[in-house]
Amino acid sequence: MLHGARILVAPLDWGLGHAARCVPVIKALQAHGAVPILGADDGPMALLRQEFPALEHVRIPGAVVRYGRGSSQLWSLTRQFPAMIRSVRAEHALFQRLKQQLQLDAVISDQRFGLRSDDLPSVLITHQVFPFTPIAQGALRKFNGWQISRFDRCWVMDEAEAPGLAGDLSHGAQLPTNARYIGAVSRFDPQLEAPERKGYRIVAVISGPEPQRTMLEGSLLEQLQAIDGNHLLVQGLPAKPGDRQLKNVRIQSHLSGRDLQEALLGAELIISRSGYTTLMDLAAIGRSALIIPTPGQPEQEYLGALHARTGRFLVQEQSGLNVADALQQALPQQRPSGSGSALEQALKDLAALMGR
Repeated sequence: MLHGARILVAPLDWGLGHAARCVPVIKALQAHGAVPILGADDGPMALLRQEFPALEHVRIPGAVVRYGRGSSQLWSLTRQFPAMIRSVRAEHALFQRLKQQLQLDAVISDQRFGLRSDDLPSVLITHQVFPFTPIAQGALRKFNGWQISRFDRCWVMDEAEAPGLAGDLSHGAQLPTNARYIGAVSRFDPQLEAPERKGYRIVAVISGPEPQRTMLEGSLLEQLQAIDGNHLLVQGLPAKPGDRQLKNVRIQSHLSGRDLQEALLGAELIISRSGYTTLMDLAAIGRSALIIPTPGQPEQEYLGALHARTGRFLVQEQSGLNVADALQQALPQQRPSGSGSALEQALKDLAALMGR
């Protein structure tokens, strides 16, 4: 269907979620004859190169965002906002050069507003069509809508029927005219069965902006060591390989998609952030989890509150983390979700945009 089309796939570099959810998109492109090119930096690039070592890749730096240590990130992110805007302009200027050098036929950008072109089919991946913010939410949503409108297509990673997994983030009265729901997409294989051999009792997977990532890691390590059984903590640091044992806790910097899925399937309790990609991955394999929103991050706090109501996940605040209590409340298996048919239709639409 895509007949050798060279398509840049470039995720946002805030944590690993954007890169992880690009994995099934890249696999689908390959299945239809396209030639994906990886565009990322640091941890996201390390993750994608581990999954696709043979693919061509190019470094596309992004803004380095750092969170504060407190429960509110308003001041921290406000100070960094000008740098974020400059980053969008810089990546757009870089892309204008890259599209010629790489001989691109299209670009798929996961939440990177600068990676688009008026003369090249350009797709934006997002689940935040209607983002939340502590202040000036109306202005932010208007700005977000304007950015979305500059792309030929906006692929919304959620089910069309509300609330889906993202709730009000992806569902609203006035969906952009270029938006298409492509379902809850995951790199995990819903057909993969849990390993016969008993795995780790608790598997914790963390990533995201510092210093909150490290703060959560410290709290988890302290509590996991006090709970019977062997546990696994995945740090979400693919660019810093490491594997060590601390008493009854194995600490690994990163796992491949298949290895991580097997670990999750064998766990009695899964612990993670309430990042949207993680929720899609868990839904794909029919597992619940204890989810812990990053303090002061409106999106994750909203998703935590949403699923505390839906009952799909256990939810705790980082300041009140109690792993032993969550272990007693672990939810049963759920039915795996997602079929991939909406993504297939989106790829056909992209092929039509490219005249193929």
